[in-house]
Amino acid sequence: MRFEHVIEINSPATSVQMVVPPFTREQLWRGLMMRVQTPQRFPMGPESCEWREVEPGVIQRQQRFGPHELFDEVRLNEPHSLVFTPQAHGDTAPIRLTMSIEEPGPGVMLLRFVYEALAEQSAEEAYYNDYRHNAWLHHDRDMVRTLRQWLSDEGL
Repeated sequence: MRFEHVIEINSPATSVQMVVPPFTREQLWRGLMMRVQTPQRFPMGPESCEWREVEPGVIQRQQRFGPHELFDEVRLNEPHSLVFTPQAHGDTAPIRLTMSIEEPGPGVMLLRFVYEALAEQSAEEAYYNDYRHNAWLHHDRDMVRTLRQWLSDEGL
């Protein structure tokens, strides 16, 4: 299973810039690092997150969602991409998330999200992929909306 989508962060369109302040790459990177280090501040985030840098550019995290714990590793390719690799849990195939900042042209910045199953999915898991894709897309849009709000209110 592979699912990919792109969210426009900056656009050269004048009307968009008047409504939404543009991000610098550094501001967007700081926002993405907040998603790594304090994911509980985001909509639908965990109740808590403990993390530690185990080597330069590699962070291991333990996130708590009620009685459930999720362990993952985040690899940083500053300031270009983040790769979230969860540990396997139960019978579910782990899904790796890669977020990449792209600047395909002057004044244009995109955030690409790629979700990839790290093992063969069961028929039941595959059945739910459309629901997962929809949930991931909404979750990622909420994250970007939150970062935009923080950029406007607090600065990043």
